[in-house]
Amino acid sequence: MKTIGLLGGMSWESSALYYRILNEEVKNRLGGLHSARCMMLSVDFAEIERLQTAGAWERAGALLAEEARRIEAAGAQMMLLCTNTMHKVAPQIEAAISIPFLHIADAAGAAIRRTGLRSVGLLGTRFTMEEEFYADRLRKRWDLEVLIPDPADRRIVHRIIYEELVQGIVREESRREYLRIIDDLRRRGAEGIIEGCTEIGMLVGPEHTDVPLFDTTRIHALAAVDAALSGKSV
Repeated sequence: MKTIGLLGGMSWESSALYYRILNEEVKNRLGGLHSARCMMLSVDFAEIERLQTAGAWERAGALLAEEARRIEAAGAQMMLLCTNTMHKVAPQIEAAISIPFLHIADAAGAAIRRTGLRSVGLLGTRFTMEEEFYADRLRKRWDLEVLIPDPADRRIVHRIIYEELVQGIVREESRREYLRIIDDLRRRGAEGIIEGCTEIGMLVGPEHTDVPLFDTTRIHALAAVDAALSGKSV
């Protein structure tokens, strides 16, 4: 079993989900007292959020690249960045390490293609929804059509993430808003929905809608277990 390196804390709420999913899945597959070989470095999200707001992406990338080097030096054999938004700086992180980097959009794209769906709605922070680093990768690498909410709904999705979900707050009225936005994306042609922020699964799950959901936290963690147990490179 390979050692999985987790660069987390963005937010710690979803990083805790990564840790739980990794260990539950390894136990499910191997049985007995087995658990995942993993290590996590958890950053202070307040510092990262300030850099996001300031548009200081190069500085944020340099900070995360340095943390990734520390994880590799500690013995990790593959790297997961436990956030969708900060994959905007994934190239800086990949350039800083020599171990495989499992990109969250690639894990999501592969999971969607396995279902046969081709048109998906994308929910996430405004950075993930509005910039090209995520959706363009899904279009070019995985041949997916990617739809995003209209500007007013993008503001709602983003606000709920930062004011509620990353702080562990789950409100029924926010769930209703997300479900309304999901229904709108479905009417526009989305066959499924990418929960492109690692906290969204805390708010909306399969029990809340009949639209197929792609929870990137779970998908990313399961892909890491696949790689850790396969003996193959990521």
